[in-house]
Amino acid sequence: MSTVLSSSVCHIVKGETVQGDALSYGSGDGAFTTPALDLNALVWQRRDPVPALDVPVAEIVDLLVALGDAIEADKSGFLREACERMERTSPLDPGVTRRSYEDLRHLFTRDRIEAIVTGQIGNPALLDGWVDVPTTHGKAARIRAFPPRMVHILAGNVPAVAAISVINGALSKGVHLFKLPSNDLHSVTSLLRTLSEVAPGHPVARSFSAVYWRGGDAAIESRLFSAVYFDKLAAWGGESSLRSAKTYVGPGFELISFDPKTSISMIGREAFADGADLEQIAELAARDATPWNQTACVSSRFQYVEATAEQADRLAQALCRRMAVERRISSACGPRVSSALREEIEVLRDMGPDFGVFGGFDGKGLVIRSDAPVDFYPDGKIVNLVTVGSLDEAVRHCSVATQTVGVWPPERKAELRDALASAGAQRIVTLGAAADGSAGLPHDGFIPLHRFLRWINDED
Repeated sequence: MSTVLSSSVCHIVKGETVQGDALSYGSGDGAFTTPALDLNALVWQRRDPVPALDVPVAEIVDLLVALGDAIEADKSGFLREACERMERTSPLDPGVTRRSYEDLRHLFTRDRIEAIVTGQIGNPALLDGWVDVPTTHGKAARIRAFPPRMVHILAGNVPAVAAISVINGALSKGVHLFKLPSNDLHSVTSLLRTLSEVAPGHPVARSFSAVYWRGGDAAIESRLFSAVYFDKLAAWGGESSLRSAKTYVGPGFELISFDPKTSISMIGREAFADGADLEQIAELAARDATPWNQTACVSSRFQYVEATAEQADRLAQALCRRMAVERRISSACGPRVSSALREEIEVLRDMGPDFGVFGGFDGKGLVIRSDAPVDFYPDGKIVNLVTVGSLDEAVRHCSVATQTVGVWPPERKAELRDALASAGAQRIVTLGAAADGSAGLPHDGFIPLHRFLRWINDED
């Protein structure tokens, strides 16, 4: 177990751990220190080949599987220390935070990593060298998926973001500079420290750096966010951080944006037919509403239902009961409803029968039934259950900011998916499966690993 002070944040520079307290950030309980930043040490010169260029992808898969085993064992306590720090600062319940770290090992299974390669690249040989391809003019040509040079602005809502970024970075064989998010200063560094213990000095380990600077600091970002050193900027996070990142995009420096998203659900009239199990349908809706206590993009805040007000109220009551259940990625009792939201909801409670409000302000779950979406953002285990005459009407509430749409019954996905995709939705699932992402599939409407790589031609 590391003995570094809880207010001290370490850096990783090309696989090496750097300690120090030269720089201070924040105040009070949120204060922390970091080592000094040496910007020259954070870049890889273009005249030098990236360290993992000639490492076979099969070896990288083996290394990532070994990293998963090491995460589970956590002999040096790096993951345990990161989890303990996050438990003190995260808005999530400590149990949810702890289980989120325990589940990281499942992202590093061989089946899952190989599914990423085959699903997002197709032919693994493209990662290892030049592959002959046919051409329309009969001349020989070759293609290679070439390693990128990337900066990543990470999000800190769940530690899985750090793990997925490490996996994709390793498989790309590129060099990667991670900017630590202020709300998770330890997850990615704990993973990279464990990687260096698994394979000290390995080219993949030497391909990663992870440091903190205050987001938007032009003195730093204007020097690093440049085609002189990097090809691409992968940015997770809110609108402000993305707007800042876009100012540096230009020829030779591309933005890969994991935009902030919201998710919705669609529940058909079949839920109220004779023989339908409304409690089970409410269970599925609750699973989609509560991942990480509604802090994740997959969390469904607006749920559209083909129903009368009376039918919707029955579903709302059942949904309240199911939202109060402890789950692996959500707690029985989430954060209490803010005073501002509470005031708005109390007004709606007095406006029946146009509105129905079910549940309380104790964080166990609250459902608002209405015939149009409320004009505020439900948050903290709050769901707006919106009655519609048909699910086709609900499509107009979908946009390019809609990530996942959960549909019940599943047979109705086929009739809705083209319209949803045209409206902007990027992922359609059976209700209850919003948090059950499969490896190798697109994310936010694109294929991440494919976008990370540089696709180079050699033509005769």
